[in-house]
Amino acid sequence: MPTHPSPFTRHSSLVTRLPSACIFDLDGVLVDTAKYHYLAWKRLADELGFYFSEADNERLKGVSRMASLDILLEVGGITHLSAQEKLVLADRKNNWYVEYISKMTPDEVLPGALEFLQQVKAAGVKIALGSASKNAGMILQRTNISAFFDAVIDGNKVSNAKPDPEVFLLGAQELGVQPSECIVFEDAAAGIEAAIRAGMKCVGVGNPDILHRATIVIPSLLELRMNNE
Repeated sequence: MPTHPSPFTRHSSLVTRLPSACIFDLDGVLVDTAKYHYLAWKRLADELGFYFSEADNERLKGVSRMASLDILLEVGGITHLSAQEKLVLADRKNNWYVEYISKMTPDEVLPGALEFLQQVKAAGVKIALGSASKNAGMILQRTNISAFFDAVIDGNKVSNAKPDPEVFLLGAQELGVQPSECIVFEDAAAGIEAAIRAGMKCVGVGNPDILHRATIVIPSLLELRMNNE
């Protein structure tokens, strides 16, 4: 029987044929919005009277907005806030974040991401977004990459944050493919865990010490090329 070439020229061990779908996380994989999240969270911490470091911010990667707020409040030693008070704080942070990302440009797509999306699309592979961000639609529009996506699953569509697999399973469902036929691209440990729970292979984009549970780990999408021969 003929052998099938790997769809990825950088890592031949990931799969032996084209996947039915690729599901991409947004922040840290396709665009760099982490800096804007940090600016907004730090601004909130400053108002509340404590310092929120970049190291503290690492704990928020791949985490939902309200869970991120809980971590920030824990760092600041703030307890006994009501649910309504927490919602007010989360909305305040989000308003600042939206202010920042509303000025994004296509130049803020991460190196290699646009080219890889083009190659995946040209290969006839379906593409979905699987992000916790409730502002994903705006970011895709501002960076001019929304046309690549056959489905967009964001924080407005899911009720369970990563590492729950809901966001990826819903992505596969909307694309009409089996989870086992999907490859996820993620930069956060919680996202890697979500992909594993969904029964999907996963490419970790970033630090291998953090993303070691991924099927493979690469520093950026510059490392991959889609082979559709």
